[in-house]
Amino acid sequence: MSFPPMSSAVPVEALIGWMLLLTFKHIIADFVLQTAWMAHGKDQKHGWALPLLVHCLIHLAVALPLILIVAPKFWFVALIDFVIHITIDRAKGLVSANFGVDLQHPWFWTLIGVDQALHHLTGFGLSIFMAAN
Repeated sequence: MSFPPMSSAVPVEALIGWMLLLTFKHIIADFVLQTAWMAHGKDQKHGWALPLLVHCLIHLAVALPLILIVAPKFWFVALIDFVIHITIDRAKGLVSANFGVDLQHPWFWTLIGVDQALHHLTGFGLSIFMAAN
């Protein structure tokens, strides 16, 4: 099987640069700076809003200065990332809370994998946008 040839007006170097930057941001905000209070709290049936908001504001607080350093004209991309991140994490929280998905649940790692894949696809899409513009 082979893929058909694709042409692209997106500079590969810029795409790789943005992907590295947004992946670095994601690792810092989603793993280094996320506390247990945020990680567990945002997946609860009640009391999820504050932990989710704080977690996603950390994503914004890490993304915005990085984007401003590299290309200030894309400042709004940090806000787009914030909105998408809060949406993905809330959807994951709803599934976790309503289906009792905890560490022992058979869906736990699948749900984490889907969550992370969606975040990385978000980074890829935003990177394409910034690299092309």
